[in-house]
Amino acid sequence: MSADTPSSRPRIGVYPGTFDPITKGHLDIIRRGVKLVDRLVIGVATNPSKSPMFTLEERVAQVRRETADLDHCIEVVAFDALLMKFAEAQNASVIVRGLRAVSDFEYEFQMAGMNQKLNPDVETVFLMADVALQPIASRLVKEIASYGGDITAFVPPAIAEEVKARVKQR
Repeated sequence: MSADTPSSRPRIGVYPGTFDPITKGHLDIIRRGVKLVDRLVIGVATNPSKSPMFTLEERVAQVRRETADLDHCIEVVAFDALLMKFAEAQNASVIVRGLRAVSDFEYEFQMAGMNQKLNPDVETVFLMADVALQPIASRLVKEIASYGGDITAFVPPAIAEEVKARVKQR
């Protein structure tokens, strides 16, 4: 076997998202995703259409902080490109996506099909969120916080404080 066969190269995965804010559901997918690859690149997307609560730099810092305790090879990278272009730039062979509900599946299935057309060498792997974490969505966390609700069950403690502080600023 030559030194450059697919089986001899490290398996690199990309887990993309806006992570605005990172939730316990995201962290569950990260903890399980690192078991599938040699290196997991967490791609923090700009996605201005979602009107993020936190800047790109803040979200990258939050994800780095919240994943620092993991013993696996994780890299957190900001990106503002087509996902497949980003995956190719990282030499990824896998895109990791989390699913919470059937409604997620329809969108993710369509995206996986489009990505496969763009690059059939990059596989999309779907991980089901832990049952206890399935209802968590960043959008809902922000909405609950904006009405003064308790979000500590959905996000790590430092993130809960940062979200509360940001809500007060607005």
